Amino acid sequence: MKKINIRKIYYHFVHDFLTVNNAVIVFALIIASSWVWGSLQMMQRNYSLQRELDDKKRQLMIAQLDTENAKLEQRYYKTKEYQELAVREKLGLVAPGESVLILTGDANYKEVASEDAKTTQKKQDIESSSNFRQWMNFLFGDKHDDLIK
Repeated sequence: MKKINIRKIYYHFVHDFLTVNNAVIVFALIIASSWVWGSLQMMQRNYSLQRELDDKKRQLMIAQLDTENAKLEQRYYKTKEYQELAVREKLGLVAPGESVLILTGDANYKEVASEDAKTTQKKQDIESSSNFRQWMNFLFGDKHDDLIK
């Protein structure tokens, strides 16, 4: 009995599934999938090569900018202005008629310092206030501070 069932199953499998049409379809699917796979690999390779090319171009631009910068710096070092500044700095020389100017604290400086202290105190007050109060100050300004209290 089992032998007959196996033969029936084998017969139906061979005549229903192993046909020329099914073989052609499977072969076409294999060819199509290999073509898609090859295309994807080629696209990935092209992408990586393009990225590498862009990196090389960027490195070339950086190298060109560095050489231009070095040339400009070299030209600057050859100027009389740089030579004069270098001599003044290293040897402490001054041009004729120059004098030393020493700045001391004056009233204007004290006013600026006191304004900076007030601004710092105001920032600290704002930071220590609640989130709601900060939003109200942001939306309506500090003049409506008495409405919140």
